[in-house]
Amino acid sequence: MDAFELIQAVLAVPAAGSVLLILLGQQRIAVSRAISVGVTGLMFLLSVRLAALTELQGGFVQSAGLALQVDRIGALLLLAFSGVAFAVSLFASQLLEKEINENSASHYYSVFFLLLAGLMGTATVSDLLGMYLCLEVVMLTAAYLVAAKGDASARQASAKYLVLNLCGSVLLLTGLIGIYRLTGQSNLLKLGKAMPNAVALHSTSMRAFAALVVAGLAVKSALFPLHTWLPDAHGSSATPSSVVISGLLVKSGIVFIIRFMGYVLPMEFIQALPLQEILLLMSGLAILGGSVMALRQTDIKRMLAYSTVAQVGYIFLGLGLMAEKSLIGAVYHILNHAVVKGMLVLAAGSIMKLTGRRRIADFAGVGRRFPLPMAVFTVGALSMIGVPPLSGFVSKWYLGLGALEAGMPVFVVVLLISSVLNALYYLPIVIAAFFRPGSNIEQHMELPVSAKVAMVLLAVACVGLGLAAHIPVEFIRPAVQQFLMGGTF
Repeated sequence: MDAFELIQAVLAVPAAGSVLLILLGQQRIAVSRAISVGVTGLMFLLSVRLAALTELQGGFVQSAGLALQVDRIGALLLLAFSGVAFAVSLFASQLLEKEINENSASHYYSVFFLLLAGLMGTATVSDLLGMYLCLEVVMLTAAYLVAAKGDASARQASAKYLVLNLCGSVLLLTGLIGIYRLTGQSNLLKLGKAMPNAVALHSTSMRAFAALVVAGLAVKSALFPLHTWLPDAHGSSATPSSVVISGLLVKSGIVFIIRFMGYVLPMEFIQALPLQEILLLMSGLAILGGSVMALRQTDIKRMLAYSTVAQVGYIFLGLGLMAEKSLIGAVYHILNHAVVKGMLVLAAGSIMKLTGRRRIADFAGVGRRFPLPMAVFTVGALSMIGVPPLSGFVSKWYLGLGALEAGMPVFVVVLLISSVLNALYYLPIVIAAFFRPGSNIEQHMELPVSAKVAMVLLAVACVGLGLAAHIPVEFIRPAVQQFLMGGTF
């Protein structure tokens, strides 16, 4: 299978899986579970092969007709999306029916596959309007996954998510249509060539349309202070949905912004805009504001949601600094956060199912009774704090170096403060779980082997990404350098 066929397969496999589950209906839930694990596993293997071919072919592969393309950054993101999706499917295979109506499980998996197809599309489709359609698929399917738990809070959170993201969609689509009208192009490569002339002729209009695009994507990425849908959606949904929302969903808007800036906007145009200043301000507020809000939470899932608000800030900080090392840190953190937040949510969800507890104050003694999920949570917490050699340290290291490279050491201070805040809301949970006695910790169920394997796989990935960080870093470095030189990836 060549690179072109691989790109098509990465999109076709989840779409075909969704159709297959719809045809199977509700009667064969065991088959649906197996298909879910098999499809996501195949997606990951295809993504690994595609990343290898992307490297062999100079960092860029494209399908006939310019419809699909994958660069180094896109290849890395496909690995992140498919790898975490595999872990989610493995975890959900024996636990999903305990959080949602059993009769809805097959539909859940089917919609989950459609969401994955949309996510993969945002990283591979080479047309701005096509990418927009992929984002809308992600939005609609995510709303269903949030509501799938079935209670009133889940339905309300889903409605809130949908309304706010529809506002983002309106802003985004208005900006994209405006850019298309001024250039006559929507293909990324052709649009990138047409933009310098369009900017020269329609500078003010192009600035306005670019601003609308970024504003719409900021809503979809839950960038502070446009994040208000995230805590409710994350906190009210089933555990697999929470992983998708925090670990994957918010990345779709970020991927769109990276491709929009890398392929479409001329570097001189970016530098002439106040875009960098706005991104730096909002990212700094996100990092500190999200961390402070996480510190104030009493519910473990809402704490993790506000932690995601801060982590999104890290990614936008890397984009705003516009330095080689900061951009490497931003892209690396997309991968890192998908893995680490996935393991944190799965571990917390496991403890919630085992004990029936979700209040942070009730986690005392939980680590003694259930050491595996709490150990996985601890590894994830240390990574989020930035303890070497875990993957979270690598992200913060490159972001800090990028801040110095850009001549903005104040953001090194912001990163250090955020690490202290991370420690203040993660470490007390870990210490209480392992070193303080708990009371009346009842075991409500037995944790399936598949759930344990899913958590351990992500924990191993977290450690591996830290110890072998040079592999993804050197893989994406040429794309970042090309971005800064004003070319495409």
